[in-house]
Amino acid sequence: MNESIEFSVGFSHGVEWGWPIGVYLLLAGISGGALIIALALRYYQKQTEETPLLKAASLVSFVTIALGMIFLVGDLEKPLYFWKILINYNFTSVMSIGVLALCLYIPLTFLIVVLVFEAWIKERLGQTPLAKLFFLFAWIKPLRPMIHLLAFIFALVVCAYTGFLISVLVRFPLLNTAILPALFVVSGLSAGTAFSSVIAAYFFKADAHHGDMKTLHTLEWPIMALEMLLLFMLFVSLIVGTNVDKDAAVAFFEGSYRHLFWVGVVGLGFGVPLVLNFFLGKTVAHSRMSFYISGMASVLGVLSLRLFILYAGQTFSA
Repeated sequence: MNESIEFSVGFSHGVEWGWPIGVYLLLAGISGGALIIALALRYYQKQTEETPLLKAASLVSFVTIALGMIFLVGDLEKPLYFWKILINYNFTSVMSIGVLALCLYIPLTFLIVVLVFEAWIKERLGQTPLAKLFFLFAWIKPLRPMIHLLAFIFALVVCAYTGFLISVLVRFPLLNTAILPALFVVSGLSAGTAFSSVIAAYFFKADAHHGDMKTLHTLEWPIMALEMLLLFMLFVSLIVGTNVDKDAAVAFFEGSYRHLFWVGVVGLGFGVPLVLNFFLGKTVAHSRMSFYISGMASVLGVLSLRLFILYAGQTFSA
């Protein structure tokens, strides 16, 4: 790959990948996680209608991945050369594979938005010249099951790819671990579930405690438990590893970024939802304010996790 567009050249001056990459990792995780959960629920419950959750998740998945690409490209040393990645593929490179997955995933999310909001689009644009394009719906709709399947697969790929992207940096023990892609998938599910449920409740008037939303509320606790388990596994893999690994484990308790973990990940991401839902009584747990605070705390917790992994990971090198 042309070195002028390489994302990871150098890494010899401390933190090379900063907060824009952390935000991209969050947005990509939200995008994939929201779509995975919504499509899985649609298939499992054999839904045919356009539910508030599916509307929210389709919009969230497209908008967040589009915004994520702005942060990703904007962080390049020469962002105007990004187009070179699109025409020069190296299938031994995680970056190239990820770019190819994104090139397929983004159009799929757009198609899902178009299909889900077909009625709204026809109502708003029916009296405009764009109405001439409505014949395309007749071509796309028979392909919807295949579009959903491909979008589900590539949503998983995008979630995992964000972990593989930084796990290939071999000199950084906190990053170079097989646990990271799984952790990024699960935390993406957590953030995507929380954010899409908030959007569904606020903009599409979904009942926060019935139907799909109740199912999501039930799912978030096993997802959170799995996220905690993977974090524990990551920490244990460091403290039982080499001396370099043990030095990297210190990042959880010492240094500038420990607050991101304990305040952001543990306090906001895990603590706030657990306290609101289990320790303050049913009245608080079932209030709309508690629902919104819990959901956004989960999203901020996942952002803190991405930033902690990124910053602390680059700080402790072999």
